[in-house]
Amino acid sequence: MKLAGSVCIVTGSATGVGAACAVMLAGKGARVVINYSRSEREARETMVACMATGNEALLVQGNVANDADCRWIADAALERWGRIDGLVNNAGVTKFANPADLDLLDAADFHRLLDVNVIGAFQMIRAVVPAMRAQGQGAIVNVSSNATAIGGGSSIAYTASKGALNAMTLTLARALGPEIRVNAVSPGVIDSRWLRDGVGEAAFAAVRDRYADAATLGRVAQPEDVAEPVVWLLEGADFITGEILAVDGGVRLGAGLAKPVRPKWIASSLRFSQ
Repeated sequence: MKLAGSVCIVTGSATGVGAACAVMLAGKGARVVINYSRSEREARETMVACMATGNEALLVQGNVANDADCRWIADAALERWGRIDGLVNNAGVTKFANPADLDLLDAADFHRLLDVNVIGAFQMIRAVVPAMRAQGQGAIVNVSSNATAIGGGSSIAYTASKGALNAMTLTLARALGPEIRVNAVSPGVIDSRWLRDGVGEAAFAAVRDRYADAATLGRVAQPEDVAEPVVWLLEGADFITGEILAVDGGVRLGAGLAKPVRPKWIASSLRFSQ
């Protein structure tokens, strides 16, 4: 897929990985829909950064957990530019809860995370598929988590939701081909506001240092480290679909080595509360 002149939607693109994806796509010539649910100021800053590349950007508020909002986001892109070429399903939520304490989660927590992380991604895909099929091509990238591979993560509900997202990625890659490619990236710890605000600076520092010690590349990811493979899966991977690409600095390679990554690594580094 050629990004120059394309139209790409990035959900949850006010900050972090989503913002990095939006700016990187704009820098390669794409016209970008920047989506946010609450962080309007940061989303406008992302829009300004996108437009500074010389390409158009459109700001659209919407909660992907609501199907009507997903259709509104897609319709806004079509009304403005008449096409949709790429979708990055980046919007996501979590609840930080020690996996060893099962009483920290209830059914409502699972429903909230699944509503955004899985159903929201599905609803966005469903909203853009008609335009992509009419064009005869399209590419979708879901942002997952390596928590599904190592059994860690911010909570059991979060890891379960990303596991469901991975399964959905494979199913939709089969169902939507050959016109539409569907892939996912699976990052580990990212130095972003999302995690820093979620656990606090002191706990984040502990998580960062322990992860960096376990990762083959010796550090945690910056948002741009994740955005690069997302953009590549849209632009440079025309014969790839149904893949879940690990973007974790090699932390998964720790299994069986002198310093293995243990499933409870994040739990032991954070101070959890109800």
